[in-house]
Amino acid sequence: MTNNTDIRPFRVDIPQTELDDLHDRLNRARWPRQLGGTGWERGVPVDYLKGLADYWADGFDWRAQEKTLNAYPQFVTTIDGQDIHFLHVRSPEPDALPLILSHGWPGSFVDFLDVIGPLTDPRAHGGDPADAFHVVIPSLPGFGFSNPVREPGWGNLFRVAAAFGELMTRLGYERFAAQGGDVGGGVTMLLPMAAPGRVLATHVNGPSPYPFGPPIELDGLSGADRARAERFNASREDGLGYLHLQSTRPRTLAYGLNDSPIGQLAWIAEKFKEWTDPAAELPEDAVDRDRLLTEVSLYWFTGSGASSADFLYEGMQAYREMTASSYNDAQSGDGGPGEGRSEGGQSGNGGSGSGGSEGGGSRDSRFGDGQSEDGGSGVEQGGWPDVPMPPQGVAVFAADTTIRAIADPANTVGHWSEFDRGGHFPALETPDLLVGDLREFFRVAR
Repeated sequence: MTNNTDIRPFRVDIPQTELDDLHDRLNRARWPRQLGGTGWERGVPVDYLKGLADYWADGFDWRAQEKTLNAYPQFVTTIDGQDIHFLHVRSPEPDALPLILSHGWPGSFVDFLDVIGPLTDPRAHGGDPADAFHVVIPSLPGFGFSNPVREPGWGNLFRVAAAFGELMTRLGYERFAAQGGDVGGGVTMLLPMAAPGRVLATHVNGPSPYPFGPPIELDGLSGADRARAERFNASREDGLGYLHLQSTRPRTLAYGLNDSPIGQLAWIAEKFKEWTDPAAELPEDAVDRDRLLTEVSLYWFTGSGASSADFLYEGMQAYREMTASSYNDAQSGDGGPGEGRSEGGQSGNGGSGSGGSEGGGSRDSRFGDGQSEDGGSGVEQGGWPDVPMPPQGVAVFAADTTIRAIADPANTVGHWSEFDRGGHFPALETPDLLVGDLREFFRVAR
């Protein structure tokens, strides 16, 4: 880690020239023709995206959103040579529990804005002040204002977890709780190993089957679990184009995302259509349109489309190396973190509604396998630090593909919640459900 431990205040202030450039590009967009009789099955329809782009250019008020973002205390600190941007909102309650929230893809710290108030000041939001948290929300390296990325390797989730543990040290939090989804779920599940003895409890939303693994066997499944398995299997067949591209040729993709706001908008809007509550017909039926465009604008202004693709590429490469190492260890009888992993096993990455965008999780094979700093299978030659794992909680929302019989066959996860609303972005879609689940679960850590 770098010796520079300074924490610098930060404010969002996008230059007007960049706003003008965005509007100019939107107004000069070169649109493809829409084939008659086609819709979302081929990706984002032209008519839908034109309407959203028109609002982005002429109705969306970035400065108003910027003011909202700047209402929260923001900072930057340099860890392991990389600038890490984060929000740090302390509770008025003196005995509040420190909680680090880790976002996924295609999200950002913006995901959590609506849960900050209820988590930090439950008294003011109809809750019990005993459930208060001091909240820390970092931006993953390569996402938002944790840019530019200064060297390869930050897609390694163990490295990110180690950096986030150091961040909590710098903030004076010796012990803390952690929550995350998608790649943020992977970071969350690795934090107990990256910061041994310091993590009081971990909570992830929607841990998903490994996307490139086998389909889930439907025999023996019924009801909601069968529907989740069918949704995963269908998405595995035709919903992983984004992941194949990001995990193999991120640079080729980067040019379109970095040069065209329409391309960036389509890339993210499709995921908000596919991964949000199944009852929502359009992305804005699940997530406020201005909040969605704030997310997209943040990716655009910071170049995060390109850098987040690099992040996901590195993570998937590390995951493949780690699983290959685990398989070789198992074949040779040496064990390893992946030994005994069941077919269709689920990873602690929080998934992506369709099978996840990143490897990573706990050393327990129920939630997949994590990553070590060398991008391999763990500390030394595939071994994990021998540290006790804290209590684990899981929340499954309506669009998730998490099946407990697969993810937790021994029924040892202490807190497991399933909801009939929401999806991949619970803090954006159903903040009330997420807040309630976090309050209930983390009482074990107080």
